[in-house]
Amino acid sequence: MTDTDPLAFVASLPAGARLFGLDLGTRTIGLAVSDQGHRIASPLETIGRVKFSKDVAKLLDLAARNNVGGLVMGLPINMDGSEGPRAQSTRAFCRNLKPLTALPLIFWDERMSTAAVTRTLLEADTSRRRRDEVVDKMAAAFILQGFLDRLHLAERSDDLRRL
Repeated sequence: MTDTDPLAFVASLPAGARLFGLDLGTRTIGLAVSDQGHRIASPLETIGRVKFSKDVAKLLDLAARNNVGGLVMGLPINMDGSEGPRAQSTRAFCRNLKPLTALPLIFWDERMSTAAVTRTLLEADTSRRRRDEVVDKMAAAFILQGFLDRLHLAERSDDLRRL
């Protein structure tokens, strides 16, 4: 299942399930995990990409070990809103992933996530080597936190409409 509505997506999750945020790159997959209340995203791990089947096996193993009920996939949209080759590659990865898992998936605009994380790491005077080690999982956390923040804004607006 690929959803576009954050509230419907989260409503489809089992109670207490966490979310994974994914930053899909050509060489790595950055992973972040939410808390059970879907408020905070934390960087988890970076998977070095080897082969699709091995990458997915590692991803799904980590998802099972972390009680993950859904995936928030960063979609690299161009600054003008169009989708280029990286977005197409991300969509293809997800199309190939869907038959292998029942986990629901939602795309989230990841524009500028890696740049924002890199800027933050530079401001913290992080060495180049350390930045290379953490940037992908930090970008995944940035993506997931953006989704969680939007989710809670939507929940609050929905609550206000009911008043």
